[in-house]
Amino acid sequence: MTESIKKLIDAGKATLGIELGSTRIKATLIGEDLNQILATGTHDWENQLGDGYWTYSVDSIWQGLAATIKDLQHNVEEQYGIKLQSLNAIGVSAMMHGYLAFDEKDQLLVPFRTWRNTTTSQAAKELTDLFGVNIPLRWSVAHLQQAVLDKSEHVPHISFITTLAGYVHWMLTGNKVLGIGDASGMFPIDSANKSYDAKLLAVFDALETSRVLRGNLLSLLPEVSVAGESAGSLTQAGAKLLDPSGSLKAGVLFCPPEGDAGSGMVATNAVAPTTGNVSAGTSIFAMVVMDRELTKVHHELDIVATPVGDPVAMVHCNNGASELAAWVRMFSRFAKVSGNPLSSDEVYELLFEEALSGQKDAGGLLAYNYLAGEPIAGLSEGRPLFIRKPDSEFSLANAILAQLYGVFGTLSLGMAVLAKENVQISKMSAHGGIFRTKGVAQRILSAAISAPVSVSESASEGGPWGMALLAAFSRSSATSLSEFLNTRVFGEQEVVTILADPEEVAGFERYLTDYRMGLPVMAQAIKSIQ
Repeated sequence: MTESIKKLIDAGKATLGIELGSTRIKATLIGEDLNQILATGTHDWENQLGDGYWTYSVDSIWQGLAATIKDLQHNVEEQYGIKLQSLNAIGVSAMMHGYLAFDEKDQLLVPFRTWRNTTTSQAAKELTDLFGVNIPLRWSVAHLQQAVLDKSEHVPHISFITTLAGYVHWMLTGNKVLGIGDASGMFPIDSANKSYDAKLLAVFDALETSRVLRGNLLSLLPEVSVAGESAGSLTQAGAKLLDPSGSLKAGVLFCPPEGDAGSGMVATNAVAPTTGNVSAGTSIFAMVVMDRELTKVHHELDIVATPVGDPVAMVHCNNGASELAAWVRMFSRFAKVSGNPLSSDEVYELLFEEALSGQKDAGGLLAYNYLAGEPIAGLSEGRPLFIRKPDSEFSLANAILAQLYGVFGTLSLGMAVLAKENVQISKMSAHGGIFRTKGVAQRILSAAISAPVSVSESASEGGPWGMALLAAFSRSSATSLSEFLNTRVFGEQEVVTILADPEEVAGFERYLTDYRMGLPVMAQAIKSIQ
């Protein structure tokens, strides 16, 4: 087996997926067996708060990518005894939304503004009312319009705006292009025409405030591309950015760059109508591919697109598993100072399994994981809170169960809106590191959305693997992405499906009732604790 993989890599037949997540950049290498991960490379990074905006510096982007590829090359050489020099195809995905604005000389005008920023409320509301389509705070057009309304100095100089994935792809290939899924988080998409909504572009251009821009909005946006299309190839300069050592060869085909939502849909085989998935990381979001339009606008729901352009209802929550991770780090430290050090995975497993022995409603304990603002809850900033009444059952099991419930609490509020719209869900899949401990987070998510949840054996691989699959699809002869995934990837995968029992569903509902009632406490904490 090792010898055949060695020959495959040496012949340049391996495919690479790269994802720039909120806390980690990861590269995943796959071969002709698309389910087999040949090697990975990782690099941890963190956003910074500067001048009131959450951001990552340009240097950290390229240093992080180079470190990730270096780690991948090291692992390939250690596992197979060869250098990774050529590839079959590459795909890049990253955190969706946000704002990267460039001038005519391709110089970044202001630091990258990520999806996590909640400074665009005025613009988002105005555009939502104007378009009749929900424009969330984190969408690129909301960032652009807020900059216009604020009369920011850089606005008249804007020649191009894009997302993080679009920026990286542009620098690596020279092409200003974006996958339709990621593009749908910049500006509303017309799914029939597989491009930006022309009517809404005209509405935006007609605004008095738009006259300050150098051109019409379409001229500032990246070209839209769909899965299966070629989106350029790795240039010599791009190869040097990824691998400063010079080992990696130019000329590799790229598929359209996508957002982490699109790569997550692919990684869970949730691209066909009525299928859905939940992706849990620093943020958490649910995606359901729709078979019909919603009856009205809901601020809890984004309308985005699959990598092939089908409409998707998205429930996006800014806060996912980061607060839970902080609790795990605290218990890891306790284990170390007690003289019984445990790995992070061991601590997660022990705490998660203990949580299952807690009371179904977490004993009256409440956990709010709001490290950042949460638009669905109407909160512009975050203050993580842990609340209990004097008579609450304060135990380890209940405390961790409350934290797990807190991860899915805001998501459940948004999913309730989908249920009222009678959006059909035939299958809900989940992926992300939180699902590595088998059966725990999956069971809790099932209770939170009152529906069966499926987790495949590849669930923890997540976005970079999904992006590698999209890159492989661009080289395949399959007639559709759904056919490609069903026949080449998921046909023989083991999938475990869990349906929470009625007591668990009722317990989560009791927790969620108190959770809703406690939201004003969070609002007061934001006002009082500066």
